[in-house]
Amino acid sequence: MGPTLRAVDDDTALVRRLGDGDEEAFTLLVRRYHPTLVRLALGTVGNRAVAEEVAQDTWLAVVKGIRSFEGRSSFRTWLFHILMNRARSTGAREHRAAPLRDDDLAERFDAKGAWAAPPGAWADEVTDRLAAERLVPEARRLIDALPDAQRQVMLLRDVEGVEADDVCALLGLSGGNQRVLLHRARTAVRAGLAEVMG
Repeated sequence: MGPTLRAVDDDTALVRRLGDGDEEAFTLLVRRYHPTLVRLALGTVGNRAVAEEVAQDTWLAVVKGIRSFEGRSSFRTWLFHILMNRARSTGAREHRAAPLRDDDLAERFDAKGAWAAPPGAWADEVTDRLAAERLVPEARRLIDALPDAQRQVMLLRDVEGVEADDVCALLGLSGGNQRVLLHRARTAVRAGLAEVMG
C-alpha cells in the first residue's frame, strides 16, 4: 500500500520547511522514514550496523541536497533513491539473481506484462487474527532469507508500496525482471507461510 495523499501533502510541507532550515521538520521526517530506510538498507547490505550507517548517510545527503530537490518525484522516492545509491556505494554484498530465461517470462506473464495466472491472495485464507499475528514474524523471517534482489524488490513493492516503475529505477531493473523477482519472492514467502499454517 502506497503513501496516503495526506502523507504526501505532509511531506511537501515538511520538505518546504526543511529547505527553510526548520529543524523540527527534519525531526518529523526522520521519525517518519528512518525505520523504513534502515529496513531497506538492511535488505541491501545485510548488516544492521551498516544499514544504520547508510540511513544516517542518507539523512546527511538530504540535508545537504534539500535545496536542489526539485519535486519531479515525491520526496519519498527521492529519499529512497539516495538511500539505494548510498547502500550500493558501501560495497555491500550483492548476489545477483539467476539470469532470466525468456520462457520464465512467457509462462508467468502475458504479452502485455500482466500475470498469466495471478497468485492467489493468501491473506483471504487467514481468518483468525491470532494466526495472522503469529505469521507476521514468520513472514519477516522468510523475507529476510530471500536472495538480495528478491528481498529488495519485495520490501519496496509489498512492504513500502513503491510503484513498479520507481522500483525499476531505484534498483536498475527492467520491468520484466522486476516482475519475475517479485513473483519469485512472493511465491517463496507464500510457500513458507503455507508450511507454517499447515
